[in-house]
Amino acid sequence: MTAAVDEALTAAEAAFAEYGRAEPKVRAGFLEAIADEIIAAGDELLAMAHSETALGLPRLTSERGRTVNQLRLFAEVVREGSWLDARIDTADPSRTPPKPDVRRLLISMGPVAVFAASNFPLAFSVAGGDTASALAAGNPVVVKAHPAHPRTSDCVAAAVHAAARRCGLPSGMLGIVHGAGPEVGLALVRHPLTRAVGFTGSLRAGRALFDAASARREPIPVYAEMGSTNPVFVLPSALDERGAAIATALADSATLGVGQFCTKPGLIFAVAGAACDRFAGVLAERMEGKPAARMLYPTLAARFVDAIETLGRTRGVRRLRRAAAPDARDEEAGTARPVAWQVDQADFLGGPALREETFGPSTILVRVADARDMIQAARALEGQLTGTVYGTATDLAGAAALIEVLERKVGRLIFNGVPTGVEVGAAMNHGGPYPATTDVRSTSVGTAAILRFARPLCYQDAAASVLPPELWDRNVRGIWRLIDNRWTRDDVDVEVRS
Repeated sequence: MTAAVDEALTAAEAAFAEYGRAEPKVRAGFLEAIADEIIAAGDELLAMAHSETALGLPRLTSERGRTVNQLRLFAEVVREGSWLDARIDTADPSRTPPKPDVRRLLISMGPVAVFAASNFPLAFSVAGGDTASALAAGNPVVVKAHPAHPRTSDCVAAAVHAAARRCGLPSGMLGIVHGAGPEVGLALVRHPLTRAVGFTGSLRAGRALFDAASARREPIPVYAEMGSTNPVFVLPSALDERGAAIATALADSATLGVGQFCTKPGLIFAVAGAACDRFAGVLAERMEGKPAARMLYPTLAARFVDAIETLGRTRGVRRLRRAAAPDARDEEAGTARPVAWQVDQADFLGGPALREETFGPSTILVRVADARDMIQAARALEGQLTGTVYGTATDLAGAAALIEVLERKVGRLIFNGVPTGVEVGAAMNHGGPYPATTDVRSTSVGTAAILRFARPLCYQDAAASVLPPELWDRNVRGIWRLIDNRWTRDDVDVEVRS
């Protein structure tokens, strides 16, 4: 297996010699060609993905659309070019000491290792967001395919290779390796040709890769998205006025895709009382009225069963259900039945395990005494991908302290909406403080994801012949550049330089 890793990375390094210097139009064209080839794979690709994941053709059709759209979006970003963050400080020889001419931009890094996610066989897999952003930044990619959907992975890899041939690029632009154990992934991270890592998965696996990368003789960055409980705070007036509607929305969000979204609302905080009782009733009826459904793969379902049995034995945790449901062990193998729980604030604060992600269709309602207890609960949380606040205008006017705490805990703060559904765009942030991710400064969704796989390079007193075109005096690409502390699309004023 390690031989396959070495072969793939050696080919990627060879491809980087050409692709790292390729013009933006070449990179953009390659991304668009990949999108075209994925569409050309047709419904057979979707049927294959469904057979391996049971996600359903409607969901997979939507996911394919997201996959090709983000490839095309990155192509637009590459063509426009301002993402390179070109900066120019012109020389001033009359200054004491003389000021040099200094020019800076972002450049590609080299082969990137990408770990495919189990829950998105297209959008976070072989040609998903990590791969798209790495290719956009000018880096070849070696993907560790997820063992839950190997045939889908190979099919998408074939589409990428077809796109490379169309564009006259080497096949080493994308390598793919398989393996169910940790050996292949660790070999990828430890290989001296790997320059960065993109990962989506569990905290345990992500941390193992991070530690391996840090222990290298030459450490490399690992951008790992590792999970989140995505806390939701339902403020009192909102609970009174539309508690039933909020409970329904959160129940649907928590069970979307059998609860296999990293943004699933796993914790809900509300002030105890009659309104909370009504909210709990709707939440339980909506969630536990849904049938059992197949999870992505049997081992994942078994872990979910173990997790909810552990929750059921945790101090203070009670099942929110009106009628007895079948025991989890009695369900068909590989399936999961939605479960809603409740716990009081004191037991929540005393049970650290309640603040860990349960991957699957489960959520916990935490009853607090008042809004001040919500602040205390928020402070007890670790880093999260998202935090959500439901509130009326009156609620929000008095929620500054809670919001301030959440701003330090989450990567995306949502108001009056569910956390599932991550828009792919320029302003999106899909990241957060540890343990949600290993680098709070980055996002794995949206066009800012390209910045993970580029590094700055500065040229001082360089001749024009060695400068990249984006740093020439003449702005040949028409991009935004910071010249002498002013953002502009103008050329450098040569008279000022002299």
